[in-house]
Amino acid sequence: MILIGILGGVASGKSEVSSRLRSLGAAVLDADRVGHAVLREAEVRQAVQRRWGEAVLDAAGEIDRRKVAEIVFAAAPASRAELTFLEQLTHPLIGQRLQEQLAELHREGVRAAVLDAPVMLKAGWDRLCQRIVFVDAPRDVRLARARQRGWTEADFAAREAAQEPLETKRSRADMTLDNSLTRQHLFAQVDRFWRSLDPFLETP
Repeated sequence: MILIGILGGVASGKSEVSSRLRSLGAAVLDADRVGHAVLREAEVRQAVQRRWGEAVLDAAGEIDRRKVAEIVFAAAPASRAELTFLEQLTHPLIGQRLQEQLAELHREGVRAAVLDAPVMLKAGWDRLCQRIVFVDAPRDVRLARARQRGWTEADFAAREAAQEPLETKRSRADMTLDNSLTRQHLFAQVDRFWRSLDPFLETP
């Protein structure tokens, strides 16, 4: 099985690329979704509560991701240490779940899968991938998309600063997709990339 890693800046269109590859036949591993599930685990919830108190819990006693984000992505100098704490707590568990999902896909005979993980390089999950794609879009385009999600420019900048630099991501990729224009333009590039994988997708 070939695993395709998707890299890009905040709001670059990584999820759109993953969705298109899914429609073409790839399975998709969404690290963000796995991360959300990890935050619901008792050991993680207890560690978070010890660190930040009950203020980060919602009415049901679960971790409120928005409240945690306000802490780890704050402009205050101390926020970097808080983000490091969260990553050291959750990344090993997320990585374990991703490995379990990959093993299950292998057992099912899946020929291609996609890993969509904003912190892929920081967590070292790129080492699992046979191909890495970088989704490129200008900052103003990405910021406009982030605003549509309800983010401020400060939110956007904080999340981008928490990831690896764009040039580092771009240099790690085997291929760059331009997502500065239309969805159709992006999908045409994704389709060409998928066709280039034909030799790897043939049934042995």
